[in-house]
Amino acid sequence: MPSDFVLKAMNVMHRSVMTLSRNRLGWSAGDMAVLELTTTGRKTGEPRKVLLTSPYAAGSDLVLVASRGGDNRHPAWFLNLCDNPEVEVKLRDGVSRRMHARVASTQERATLWPAITAKHPFYGDYQAKTRREIPLVVLESMHD
Repeated sequence: MPSDFVLKAMNVMHRSVMTLSRNRLGWSAGDMAVLELTTTGRKTGEPRKVLLTSPYAAGSDLVLVASRGGDNRHPAWFLNLCDNPEVEVKLRDGVSRRMHARVASTQERATLWPAITAKHPFYGDYQAKTRREIPLVVLESMHD
C-alpha cells in the first residue's frame, strides 16, 4: 500500500504539472475527471486540499472512491469529511463550489460500485486487497 509520504508526493507532483501548464493539464486521469477537494482537518480545523479523481457523476453530483489504493485504513480526506461534510470542490473550470459530502447508502453503493468497477476495474482490485468495504462518497451541490 502507498505510504502517506508517497501519496503526498504524488499530489505535489500532480499539482506541479497543473501549475506549470497553467492549469491546461492535469484535470483528467484516464477518462476520469480530476478535482481539488478541500476538507476541514479533523484535528487541526485547517483547510486540507487533495487532488482526487471522480469516476462517476450524476448531474451536478460527483462520486469519489475512498480507496487509498486498497489500504486497510481510510484516507485522511475521508475521515475529515466524515467529521465535517461541508467541503469545497474545484473542477477544471477553476470555480470553487461548496458541496455536501455523504457516504453512499447501501442501496446506492449496490448500483454505483458495479458501474464504477466495470469502467475502472482497478477499484475492484483495491477492494480485493483490503478487509474494509471501500466507501463511496457522494458530493452534492449546495446552493448559497
